Amino acid sequence: MPTSDALPAAPADAPEVVEPVDAVGRAEQGARPGAVGAWLRFLRSELRLILGRRRNQVGLAVLAAVPVVIAIAVKVADPTSNGDDATFLNQITGNGFFVALAALALEIGLFLPLAVAVLAGDAVAGEANVGTLRGLLVVPVTRGRLLAVKYVALVLGALLGVVLVAVVGLVAGAVLFGLHPVVTLSGTTLGLGAGLVRLLLVVLYVTAYLAALGALGLFVSTLTEQPMGATVGIIILSTAMWILDSIEQLHWLHPWLLVDHQLALVDLLRDPVYTHDLSLGLLTDLAYVVVFLAAAWARFTSKDVTS
Repeated sequence: MPTSDALPAAPADAPEVVEPVDAVGRAEQGARPGAVGAWLRFLRSELRLILGRRRNQVGLAVLAAVPVVIAIAVKVADPTSNGDDATFLNQITGNGFFVALAALALEIGLFLPLAVAVLAGDAVAGEANVGTLRGLLVVPVTRGRLLAVKYVALVLGALLGVVLVAVVGLVAGAVLFGLHPVVTLSGTTLGLGAGLVRLLLVVLYVTAYLAALGALGLFVSTLTEQPMGATVGIIILSTAMWILDSIEQLHWLHPWLLVDHQLALVDLLRDPVYTHDLSLGLLTDLAYVVVFLAAAWARFTSKDVTS
């Protein structure tokens, strides 16, 4: 016999309103330990919502398909004629480890930003569009806390996508080419274990960039109630930055662009690691996170939520 607190199952694409509202409501009324537990329950519910959406599952499948396509294409083409080239693609045939790096370097310009744009568009604009945002704010939960949970879930979703690309790339590379000690871009050789540590650092560096893009996306998401409009706007901004960064005549603008130092991820495959551009990239990421999370908070806390 069902208990009185049993709830009907929600569709996969429908925002899960009941659990986070209940959790945050208890958090506001309880002691500090209860507040932490409620915050974590709210975050867990948000992550289930993100992972349960069909379009997000399809997006993860697309992200995972890219390294597989790269590995198969290189296996078929076997570009041995360019063996002296130091690019990741031309090192794949000698070591499947580089499939993961090549996939991350290729996806950082479009597929990964697109995934973050979809998550950011759903975070606030999507809730407003389907009419659940107002319900989340009916209970005594601060808008700042709600925004914080949305942002943390967005970053964890981005991290999942980056890890998926790296892991699938390693598996595909191991199957088709094998995994061997890693020859760095400096010409030295690292053991496979040390190479995997460098790959982990690349994953974290790419995630830091996506976290900064997510902060920008969250701000855009607070400006509209149309998730598709927010997603398109974020993609336009991301693509525009890549284009502007490629125009030499605009070199004065490059340091202000989020994407300017993102391809410095290759410096993690030097021995020793060249940290100058990496540091600048991380500082730029941090600046974007601070500025646009503050802007999102200012906009969201003063926004008249009608749906």
